[in-house]
Amino acid sequence: MMRPKLAFAMAADKTRHVFDAQALARLGHSCDIVRAEPLEDLSSPEARAVLGEIDILVTGWGCPVVTAQVVQSAPRLKLIAHAAGTVKFTLDHAVYDAGIRVTHAADANAVPVAEFTLASIIFANKRVFELRDRYRTDPGRRSSYALMDEPIGNYHRTIGLVGASRIGRKVARLLRGFDFTVLICDPFVRPGDPVLERAELVDLDSLMARSDVVSIHAPSLPSTRAMIGASQLGLMRDGAAFINTARGALVDEAALVAELQTGRIHAVIDVTDPEIPAAGSPLYTLPNVFLTPHVAGAVGTERLRLGEMAIEEIERFVAGVPMEFEIEPALLERLA
Repeated sequence: MMRPKLAFAMAADKTRHVFDAQALARLGHSCDIVRAEPLEDLSSPEARAVLGEIDILVTGWGCPVVTAQVVQSAPRLKLIAHAAGTVKFTLDHAVYDAGIRVTHAADANAVPVAEFTLASIIFANKRVFELRDRYRTDPGRRSSYALMDEPIGNYHRTIGLVGASRIGRKVARLLRGFDFTVLICDPFVRPGDPVLERAELVDLDSLMARSDVVSIHAPSLPSTRAMIGASQLGLMRDGAAFINTARGALVDEAALVAELQTGRIHAVIDVTDPEIPAAGSPLYTLPNVFLTPHVAGAVGTERLRLGEMAIEEIERFVAGVPMEFEIEPALLERLA
């Protein structure tokens, strides 16, 4: 049997470390790599020539959209393995119409997001960022000691997870090792779901009102846009923390800024809408906001997991066994 031929399509400057030399060598055991340098434009004559001979296309961050025209240029293409998270904005439905199978590495990207969220929860409950600021301005520690006497910390706190996505579920598992009460809000979770073994299923308003920390893990869909607004934020306890590592569009940002400006709650925000806030946004300067530039997902060497997961899926595909993370067309509507 002829070995499948493979090429890459992604932005080289955004995918450093995804496939290192060891990963490429492993991939070479099951496939013939037609071109190791990733294609960044699928419309050029050179790209069309590569597409015409490959069976597997490995995509990633910065991949050009795989349009119907691209599919027509790749008559042998049988698998697209996305070495990143969402494929919603990468694939035209013509991919599925042509019978091309699709898999992705979102589960690998979920690992560092869940780890980042856990760290954020622990730091938020302990008011670490505020203690840092107090210590900087008051080296004598009087103001720091005063905050330490407040009811802060990570013992017997309530954590609310909005969304039992793959990331939400990973966070829920990580929280099992702590003395937390965990609440979950997700319309697709039913009684008996394993995620509820150590968590309570509640509605959104109850979660917002009862939680010391609210962490968002829902997909960005038309139905979830601005699902967290002034009404929900107003239910949060004084001193509670709001964490968003999901998508900025899930939150009414103006309402969030207004609530944060009262000083009543604090926040760890990794994602915003738009992706980069306007230059004058209060999110950059509010003392009760810890703002990061969308770094919860895989960065640096964490990206190796993405490549490894894509390779594992390709190896399963080549061996003729079921892939673990194949994306069926119907599932696309519910993905982040």
